Amino acid sequence: MGRYFGTDGIRGKANVNLDVERAFKVGRYLAYYYKQKGLGKILIGKDTRLSSSMFEMALAAGATANGADVYLLGYCPTPAVAYLVMHKDFDCGVMISASHNPYYDNGIKVFNHDGVKLDSNIEGLIEDYIDGKEELEYATDDKIGKVVNYQTGLELYLDWLEQTYPTKLTGLKLAVDCANGSASTTAVQLLTRLGASVSVIHNDPTGVNINNKCGSTHPEELQEKVKNGNFDLGLAFDGDADRLIAVDADGNFVTGDHVIYICSKYLKEKGELNKNTTVTTVMANLGLFKALEKAGIQTSITAVGDKYVYEDMVKNDYVVGGEQSGHIIFKRHLTTGDGLQTALNLLQIMVETKKPIADLYEGLKIYPQLLVNVPVNNKEAALKDEDILKEVDAVTASLAGNGRILVRPSGTEPLVRVMVEAENDTLCHDYVYQVVRVIEKKFQ
Repeated sequence: MGRYFGTDGIRGKANVNLDVERAFKVGRYLAYYYKQKGLGKILIGKDTRLSSSMFEMALAAGATANGADVYLLGYCPTPAVAYLVMHKDFDCGVMISASHNPYYDNGIKVFNHDGVKLDSNIEGLIEDYIDGKEELEYATDDKIGKVVNYQTGLELYLDWLEQTYPTKLTGLKLAVDCANGSASTTAVQLLTRLGASVSVIHNDPTGVNINNKCGSTHPEELQEKVKNGNFDLGLAFDGDADRLIAVDADGNFVTGDHVIYICSKYLKEKGELNKNTTVTTVMANLGLFKALEKAGIQTSITAVGDKYVYEDMVKNDYVVGGEQSGHIIFKRHLTTGDGLQTALNLLQIMVETKKPIADLYEGLKIYPQLLVNVPVNNKEAALKDEDILKEVDAVTASLAGNGRILVRPSGTEPLVRVMVEAENDTLCHDYVYQVVRVIEKKFQ
């Protein structure tokens, strides 16, 4: 990770450790970088949090000040930016979002012309400019860029999704939680267009209610709605709509692991699972690995982050991969996770097989799992500490193959994440806090 860029762009509390000056500088350097190549057409999208418009204006001002033309997509899902950058002749795209974080956080995520997150070398150049290691001249006269309203781009994205997944959803009853975020601009519109009956919650963004006790990280209200409402499926998006957590007809959670299992088996049966392999991360549930192995499907395991999942998919030509959190990538169609695309995949499989979602994930046993985020003053040092490593080894020995422990740093926050999977919740709790106590004692 860089000085400012983490695994998912620059992220921080708005106007505390991510301010408008930094956004302005990012806009300036992106314009400078692409104008050097004789280019300079930049797309900017945003989620619904209060500070997003502020950062949108700062980025646009910076980019136009250095000669780029800026196209404002407005409120939109992150994958809409990735799709449009790839297909509509933009040099790069910027998404303003902190994903599933609270409203007071925000972030800047940059996609290159191929719809892929920006190369770390270019991120390093931007960081050097932010730190004052390079000076840029402002554009003047007719070289100053212009700002263009491009909200029509969102309809192009929806048209593409409908053409890619033309399955009629007539007769399906869906409950949808838009997290008061980006999905509020797309999900109900497209699902009803395809014929589904949709009942929606948390579809009224105010700028401060995004992800607030709703969406993919807090789907409990959706769970109750589905259990009590005779729905075929519940769909919960995160703040920027690039991930999905579903709920089956009985109110059980359908995580990214379930989706990977369902889609991998479906593609294998159709002869479309290239190299008979699916991609997931080290955070995937142990039960997923066992179920895929039983189904005759191999797994390729990456570090946490859909960026790394996609890199592995491109390198080895795999077609599907994702994360337990609900980021699922279908490489033939898009370069990043897309919650609405994932929902359409699940619904397409349900329609084609005439099976409820619970039947589709039959054979997958999810091991109880507990993840605890531990604030630390130095996450790199914590991960190398001998006492902590010794405690992790002791837990691993105690689990004896009937579970696992994973300790890793957060890619965006000063946290160490401790995760244990075991045969029951009590064991998960005991083993997690056996390690957490050591971390807290030494690094808080």
